[in-house]
Amino acid sequence: MRSPIPGLGRVMVFLAAALASASLAVPEGWGEEGVQYGQVGTDVTLSCTGAHAGLPVQWRRAGAAALPEGSAIQQGALVLPRASLATAGTYSCHDEDSGLLHAVSLRLGYLPGVPFVSCRASDYENFSCSWTSSVETFLPTRYITTYRKKSLTGEEKRRNKNRHVGPCLQDLSRPGTCTVHGSEFWSSYRLNITEVNPLGSSFRLLDVTMQAIIKPDPPEGLVVEPIPLAPRRLLVSWKYPSSWPKEPHFQLRFRLQYRPIIHRSWSVVETVNLSEVITDAFAGLEHVVQVSAKDFLDAGNWSEWSAEARATPVRDPATMASEETTTNASLESLAEEPSQAPNPEPINRSDPLEKMAILVSLGIFAFFILAAVLVVTILIWLRVRKHSKDETKPHNFLVAATHLKALPTEAQIL
Repeated sequence: MRSPIPGLGRVMVFLAAALASASLAVPEGWGEEGVQYGQVGTDVTLSCTGAHAGLPVQWRRAGAAALPEGSAIQQGALVLPRASLATAGTYSCHDEDSGLLHAVSLRLGYLPGVPFVSCRASDYENFSCSWTSSVETFLPTRYITTYRKKSLTGEEKRRNKNRHVGPCLQDLSRPGTCTVHGSEFWSSYRLNITEVNPLGSSFRLLDVTMQAIIKPDPPEGLVVEPIPLAPRRLLVSWKYPSSWPKEPHFQLRFRLQYRPIIHRSWSVVETVNLSEVITDAFAGLEHVVQVSAKDFLDAGNWSEWSAEARATPVRDPATMASEETTTNASLESLAEEPSQAPNPEPINRSDPLEKMAILVSLGIFAFFILAAVLVVTILIWLRVRKHSKDETKPHNFLVAATHLKALPTEAQIL
């Protein structure tokens, strides 16, 4: 009978073979003779090897005067109900004459949990995965790591049956990591990370795509240099990370961040070159510079930032000459007229801008005073003028009346 899923039978056979080989590589009992493992919260039974059937035996616990509470001896075996981590220890069984029959070291823990797995490719030819346990089992643990390439064509399957299925190679110097070599940048893979301990196993299946997990190592050889006669410029250069193959069709682009050491905010510039000129640096201030890299076609993620490099732009020649002249003049005046006693006059440390602000404030205040005086003067003048007009009105009325009285009447005219 053929498997309904092409290739699934071969994968299952491979995994079974890997598990079998792992089991053969480690002797029964995980290489620890005289050790028995048990699961926390369950009933644990310790057998007394060497005891004769029907003869009574005695159980003792090393370093303790009595056995754990609730323990019982059944047909020569010691039963520990609902064992806890505190129940672990060394137990021994003895005959009626206190002769040692058997000793066993009991280790208790938990079943493995599903491991946490993440993968990353520092170049387009290999990728590595790392994992951590989701449960603290308190027991010895090993991992079985395998992979297979997804979406194989019929031709690929016929051409090489084993090339796209294999172990993810673990590095003993880096526990918790494995690497798949010779991967293809445009392909997808399925990882199987299985955690195994004496009580059982648990696994995680993770599908990864090279374009999604690509994350280069940080650029190397970062150098920052001031540019002569350029007070606001710094020349920054770096190299490709040594782990990135130098191929024309797999390029990197870069991101540069920099700031004066006394500031907190960063300025960021992106470029495809291996050097960049910072044009807005602050003259005379030390600057911090870092660089990171990413795939040229924007696949994956930015690398971590490189180690810091520092440099200080040259100072403005005109400013330096002015300061040097001022300093020399001050030194010469001090040399010609040495001071024998401290100057009793207070030192004027006021800012010219502060003086200007005071003068402007006084001018505005004087303007308002003059305007007020002018308004009051105008009001007084208007009031006096109105009063003088009112006094001249009766006089004019009397003059008009006298003039009318002096005119001849109608009888006098006739």
